[in-house]
Amino acid sequence: MPHEAFSFFVSQLSEKLKNPLPGESAHQTMQASSKLRLNYKPNDRTRKSAVLILFYPYQNQIYFPLILRPAYDGVHSGQVAFPGGRYELSDENLTRTALRESQEEIGLRLTDVKILGQLTELFIPPSNFFVLPVIGYIPYRPDFFPDAREVEDVFEIRLDEISDSQIIGSSNILIRGEQVFAPHYEVQGYKIWGATAMMISELLSVLNSNVQGSTDQILS
Repeated sequence: MPHEAFSFFVSQLSEKLKNPLPGESAHQTMQASSKLRLNYKPNDRTRKSAVLILFYPYQNQIYFPLILRPAYDGVHSGQVAFPGGRYELSDENLTRTALRESQEEIGLRLTDVKILGQLTELFIPPSNFFVLPVIGYIPYRPDFFPDAREVEDVFEIRLDEISDSQIIGSSNILIRGEQVFAPHYEVQGYKIWGATAMMISELLSVLNSNVQGSTDQILS
């Protein structure tokens, strides 16, 4: 992708993130129907976390990475997600959490990453976490060095690929013994659902919104 085109994308997204975020209205389109979500509310044990949505140019396209979690005894076993993790006391803020976790999980070199803004914080009932999506960019395709303990694979997702409405579907998924009906994006043979799908839905809503005083749309 020409430098000018990627720079325009970055500047437009930066402006769009300054507008009021769609939040729950965008989340609802990809929200799973779960009794746990209805019955489980944040409490004094709820923890903070953050993920990084990182855009970069490659082969005349705009990409971002997703990771496949390895199979383990936990609620997010085998799921596709953005790199990220829990807040640590050593983190000065949640943006730092997203960057640190991305460095640990996929070997991202942080010196060239620029932060553009944030999406709406989400509560994830199964793991009792609030998660903040942090949006950034890097002006080149990064090398990925996944931590085998936390990441089974790294997927490079094209922005136009995730924007295709034809990849949206739904299925029943078993979570802690409960059958959950979940909308999903199906990309590269994997289903992206839950909080990650809700974040993507809000991201696409932001990208398709108008910049204040402009009718330009990034995905048009």
